[in-house]
Amino acid sequence: MSRAVGIPASPLTHGTRVYEIDPLRDSRWPRFLERHSQATVFHSPEWLEALSRTYGYRSGVLTSTGPDRDLVNGLVFCRVKSWLTGRRVVSLPFSDHCTPLVDRAEELVEFLAKLKQDRTRGKYVEIRCLAGQPAAAAGLAVAAAYCLHRLDLSPSHDEILRGFHANHVRRKIARAEREGLTYEEGRSELLLQKFYRLALLTRRRHHLPPQPLAWFRNLIACMGDRLKIRLASYQGRPAAGTLTLRYKSTMTYKYGFSDVSFHRLGSMQLLLWRAIQEAKSEGLAAFDMGRTDWANPGLIAFKDHWGAARKSVVYLRDPARELPRGTGGLAMRLASQAFTLVPDSLLTAAGNLLYRHMA
Repeated sequence: MSRAVGIPASPLTHGTRVYEIDPLRDSRWPRFLERHSQATVFHSPEWLEALSRTYGYRSGVLTSTGPDRDLVNGLVFCRVKSWLTGRRVVSLPFSDHCTPLVDRAEELVEFLAKLKQDRTRGKYVEIRCLAGQPAAAAGLAVAAAYCLHRLDLSPSHDEILRGFHANHVRRKIARAEREGLTYEEGRSELLLQKFYRLALLTRRRHHLPPQPLAWFRNLIACMGDRLKIRLASYQGRPAAGTLTLRYKSTMTYKYGFSDVSFHRLGSMQLLLWRAIQEAKSEGLAAFDMGRTDWANPGLIAFKDHWGAARKSVVYLRDPARELPRGTGGLAMRLASQAFTLVPDSLLTAAGNLLYRHMA
């Protein structure tokens, strides 16, 4: 039985009623996602459930569809309540992109009007969408922009391989195979622990705390066989690890961690090639390599070397003046220096404490 609550129309809605449904309980939501070409893993109930279990975020979907009818549109969001970074609505926390599933900008304007009605002091609304989608025309201010890479899997296996950069990808894959790196994949607790040790190394290198271990455990529990951890090791030591998510016709590379001392061996290239090969063999249409900050040209170049096409992702906000994001500011900058020095136990504790405030 679906649950929908009618919202009184605002002047912007021209008499249209806006309903809020629970995407974790309303069976129409996953059926709608299966039909919609723009739906991604970040819209899915499994992703929303993992966010709820880990961080306590309550999710909702705004739609113009009344009860007992098939959904025709939807804006999924989470209400974030933080004593550290304030209250806000985000579509969607820790998600690379989550384009509103609407056909017209006017539909999104109606949904935003509802979200603005219950804004409290210091609260903002943030929409994360692909550039050129209706959301980008809804009058919101651009708070941030990112580069998204997607690899088309329609060419043949050999054509995809030839599209990789000869030095930065193909030769790295060949070296990894020549050096005899061992390969593991799955979702076991032992594999997760190895993967998480690499996460600690990587996040420390970036002056940041790691994501909570509970986040990865909840992702595994919620996503099931749609999630896979891949690990490459050298002489018994984990060298690199990736986590991918499969949804509809796309495999998404969501997390990658590594030990910098093994970068020369091509461990990350080997893991990504294994994932791409699997996606191709399963008949998927695309390999999503995730978003990258435009201020990180090195990572953008790394993804360019795989022959992936660039797209632009924009994070849109209302009100426009509230552009600073996350836990920025002097306190966070000072803390980031300490993250390189503290023991693993304290670094992990910092991640457990801070991540729910960083959405």
